[in-house]
Amino acid sequence: MTVWPSIAAISFGRFLGRLYEIRWGYGVVTVGNLLALLTAPLAAAIVVGRFAIAIPKELPFIGWLHRPIPLDVWRYVLTNRRVLVQKGLLASDESWVELDRFDTIELEVLPGQTWYQAGNLIFRRGQIETFRLAGVKRPETFRQTCLKARAGYVGVHNALA
Repeated sequence: MTVWPSIAAISFGRFLGRLYEIRWGYGVVTVGNLLALLTAPLAAAIVVGRFAIAIPKELPFIGWLHRPIPLDVWRYVLTNRRVLVQKGLLASDESWVELDRFDTIELEVLPGQTWYQAGNLIFRRGQIETFRLAGVKRPETFRQTCLKARAGYVGVHNALA
């Protein structure tokens, strides 16, 4: 399962989300909705811009010129053995946690993430945080899928031991 993080994963996206949550107004005509309409091109430019920067990074000869630029695309992937963060268009593994290295997954919704229906997933083993995914779109669905995959993995691993 692959999940692309929302714009709520970055601080500027959360700032916009806080603006969009302003409910002053009447019905659907609120300050937040008007700001969402006005800044939609800016938010789209941020998302498209990340991909526009990522494309030259993958090219053989000019890619090294773009590597210092911090903007990049990433995705969260659940496999049958681990949850990982992949960066770049060619999906190189950046960081991961094995399915047997956490017990619970907590959901943390930061200010500004509510409007995007996003949140951070915190993977814990006891009280220790082992992994964190920022700005997961519809995080409860991904959380439940990770917990089910973990239960299956740990169950098979224990049965074979």
